[in-house]
Amino acid sequence: MRNLPPLSAVRVFEAAARHENFTKAAVELGMTQAAVSYQIRLLEERLGMPLFRREKRRVLLTEPGRRVATVAGRSFDALDGAFASLRAEDEATLNITTSYTFANTWFSWRLGSFQMANPETAVRLSTEDVLVDFASEEVDVGVRTGMGDWPGLEAHLLFRINFTPMCSPAFLAAHGGDALTPADLVDLPRIGDDDPWWPVWLRDAGVEVPEDLPRRGIRLGFQANEGHAAMAGQGIAMLTPFFWRNDIAEGRLVRPFGQLSSRGWGYWLVYAEHRRQVPKIKRFRDWLLAEVERDLKALREPG
Repeated sequence: MRNLPPLSAVRVFEAAARHENFTKAAVELGMTQAAVSYQIRLLEERLGMPLFRREKRRVLLTEPGRRVATVAGRSFDALDGAFASLRAEDEATLNITTSYTFANTWFSWRLGSFQMANPETAVRLSTEDVLVDFASEEVDVGVRTGMGDWPGLEAHLLFRINFTPMCSPAFLAAHGGDALTPADLVDLPRIGDDDPWWPVWLRDAGVEVPEDLPRRGIRLGFQANEGHAAMAGQGIAMLTPFFWRNDIAEGRLVRPFGQLSSRGWGYWLVYAEHRRQVPKIKRFRDWLLAEVERDLKALREPG
């Protein structure tokens, strides 16, 4: 078992010995001069010998102080080098986890701009619809759906999830066009007909939804797939407009109804609370929030 003095006191001693000045050591360490003097006195009392000679307005290392200062300096240099190596290794890669839908409908189309702006950081993207344990897995940041209440994680709301039926212009024309009503959707091919969003939206639209809502469409599991199936005319899908803004603007998808519904959930950027000041995470956070806000603004102000 090592019989070491308090490392906080050793750290103060190393700085004071390097400067041979308590005031400069205090400035470097963000402490008061009185606090530096107190730590040095504790260390001297622990060792039973003086480490500095006090002479009027200056302090000088004693011979024992000079010997231990050399070793302490080398030790802190070695520690600094070891931690710098870890920091550099960590900074070299940004590991991101998110859902399949977020990645494939919006995120992967924009991630390249972050990579080009930060060429020194390699980006690794993992898509899976499970909650990743930030404490045990090699993940830096994630984008999750929910209410934003994950213990131990810092969470930034990106946008609230809303949804409305969408289809191709040809599908709409073939099924009533402007005369289509929400009630008609019960009997139309609904992509992802087992999606719990369907009864929510229909009830919000004033439709009396039967207990056994007819299942009349294909099931693809992910909104990213369902949107492309809707563009291909295979039915009408319940989609989030944020993800499909460009497809709506370019005429591949249409929204037959103005109504938007929500269950209160949102998409959130998350990362471990204790890593909020890590440079690569701060850069990614600022970039992602700006990208989302730009698209939200465009969605609010079409054209």
